[in-house]
Amino acid sequence: MVRDGDARRLRRARAGRRVRERARCPLRHPLYVVDESDFRARAASAKQAFDTETARVGTSAKVYYAGKAFLSGAVVRWVTEAGLNVDVCTGGELAVALAAGVDGRRIGFHGNNKSLAEIDRAVAAGVGAIVIDSVIEIDRIAEAAQRHGVVQNVRLRVNTGVHASTHEYLATAREDQKFGITLGDTPAAVTAIRSHAGLRLLGLHSHIGSQIFATDGFREAARRLLEVHASLLADGDLPELNLGGGFGVNYLSVDDAAPISELARGIADVVAAECSRLAIPTPVIAVEPGRVIAGPAGTTLYTVGTIKDVTVGLDDEETAVRRYVSVDGGMSDNVRPALYRADYSVRIASRVSTAEAALVRIAGKHCESGDLVVHADYLPGDVAPGDLVAVPVTGAYCWSLASNYNHVGRPPVVAVSAGRARVIVHGETEAELLARDAFLATPYPT
Repeated sequence: MVRDGDARRLRRARAGRRVRERARCPLRHPLYVVDESDFRARAASAKQAFDTETARVGTSAKVYYAGKAFLSGAVVRWVTEAGLNVDVCTGGELAVALAAGVDGRRIGFHGNNKSLAEIDRAVAAGVGAIVIDSVIEIDRIAEAAQRHGVVQNVRLRVNTGVHASTHEYLATAREDQKFGITLGDTPAAVTAIRSHAGLRLLGLHSHIGSQIFATDGFREAARRLLEVHASLLADGDLPELNLGGGFGVNYLSVDDAAPISELARGIADVVAAECSRLAIPTPVIAVEPGRVIAGPAGTTLYTVGTIKDVTVGLDDEETAVRRYVSVDGGMSDNVRPALYRADYSVRIASRVSTAEAALVRIAGKHCESGDLVVHADYLPGDVAPGDLVAVPVTGAYCWSLASNYNHVGRPPVVAVSAGRARVIVHGETEAELLARDAFLATPYPT
């Protein structure tokens, strides 16, 4: 059973299958497949959309790729070649960006608990902007700037109080949470930043959540930020306003995420309108798309292991059969269903079937009842052990959140483009997992 729109996924699956052995992992192992052309096109589209819309309202844009969605050396190359900057939030992500050859000036550095070493490295590398997440970081960054004899650009993350329509754990602009400072505390923090000759404040920063489908939340966040932004201009310039990311994607056919061009137009319009109302210059608009670029470009391939029909009770005392299809991965390669009850779809990828569709639940192999990959979708009724199934839109926050739970190696990542496939991240072997165990690598004396 091949449905409309599945042909491209089937081609990805077949191309990815050919390189499994080259990915340093067993054949029966999940595989992340990334459509390189699609990824590059999405990055370029995001850049073009914000460049076009901000120019229309008399300003410009800075577009950062949010590396936390999925970061590797190849990905860094793809987004920078598309003209994007790179947003990182740990020393490890910073190391990847620098190792891939990114000019430090094109890097933005986030994080609510940057270590002194991470701050020092970022300043030494000439990072273009460090986002101050708490007041304690002001002095830390200023000391690092003085130590290296530079003026460090910074942004100040502010909680606008805007609650994006999203999962509770994904809403990141609420006052009672770990990120940023409140709007009321912003003037004092800005005064502290401006008191340091080694710091230059670029502007305020906001992030209202993730998997956001409309511009309403961005509109209200921009309005609140610009009220404060305007009041701060009396004591110094604020050339930028960063509205973060969180742009949603369509995981299911019923989803209806706004196109990036529509989001860019809406954000540009509200910023321009508010600046006109406040009689202030329109700042450079910075944004940080990640999922909207990486998510749809990725597909995860699994091999079916076991199939089990389970009788379940219904509310009306009737019963029904739920078919559990277990695959060779699960929450170690995609924890989002367990963490957020995220929904995905599934298609058979290794063959064509004319069998009647059956309602299935795709389960992982881990020792957790919540280890589900797809809560409910349809597969051909003759799905069988050994079949290859594809779960699309897994390019963001799957590899990034992968783990070694149950001592499972993290899968490889393969990029597919123009009929060619190549490994961009090697999978982990059992030998590599064992080598990290100090006792097994060098047994203790008995």
